[in-house]
Amino acid sequence: MMRILLAEWLKTKRTPMRWITFLVPVLFSSLIVWYFSMRGVTDNIQISIFQGFFETWSALVIPVGVGLLSGIMIHQEEMTGSFNGLLGSKTSRSSLFIGKLLMLILLTTLSTMIATVTLVVGLSFVVHIPISLPVFIAAAVMAVISTIPLLAFHLLISFAWGLGPSIGIGGGGLLIGALMATSLGDTVWQYIPWGWAVRLSMLPGYYLFYLPGMELPPLEISSGFVVYEAIKGIIPATIFFIIMVVGGVLWFNKWEGRKIYD
Repeated sequence: MMRILLAEWLKTKRTPMRWITFLVPVLFSSLIVWYFSMRGVTDNIQISIFQGFFETWSALVIPVGVGLLSGIMIHQEEMTGSFNGLLGSKTSRSSLFIGKLLMLILLTTLSTMIATVTLVVGLSFVVHIPISLPVFIAAAVMAVISTIPLLAFHLLISFAWGLGPSIGIGGGGLLIGALMATSLGDTVWQYIPWGWAVRLSMLPGYYLFYLPGMELPPLEISSGFVVYEAIKGIIPATIFFIIMVVGGVLWFNKWEGRKIYD
């Protein structure tokens, strides 16, 4: 598998994938740092930063980014002899599919962590706003975990229909994710793949309300609400991921490619 991952990494050299992975999160977080540096420090500034950053990243950046990364990865294979190099490989189809998925997971994880670390470093050392690193990292981990099922879904879409539909579905996911961040998503978000990253990444933010000197943690924590919401989202996300991976591998094993003009 390491050989497949190395080959997939080399394939990204002449594509925008590395720029999307490494440059976009730095620019995004830098804009957030600049915005909050103009506002000045207030009592609830860390909570506002947390909500603004993770809601925007999870609801807007992730859906579009997932569609782009998946679409570009498969589009490159399409342009290289209409998938002949991929389908003619001696490596098993299952390993090829899983290898591409793992590369997408790696790139998404790097991108989210770079964005989070850039935000924390910028706010802590440039703007001098104290930031709870464990809470922000926990939220980033939740965002990554809840994005993995979408990566499997978009990988399958990209193979079946190409770059355009992958980006188009990502754009639609952006709108859905933005709605899931509002009260409209309170009762249905756990059933919507684009709502998982938005809602789950916000859960660690409740610990920002647990201030030193408080005898009891906030009600959302002490009542088990945070744990309950996490389980409510992780279970359907896991089921969806398993379906996408198993179904994707079975489908890919029988797939014979598609013409460039399809």
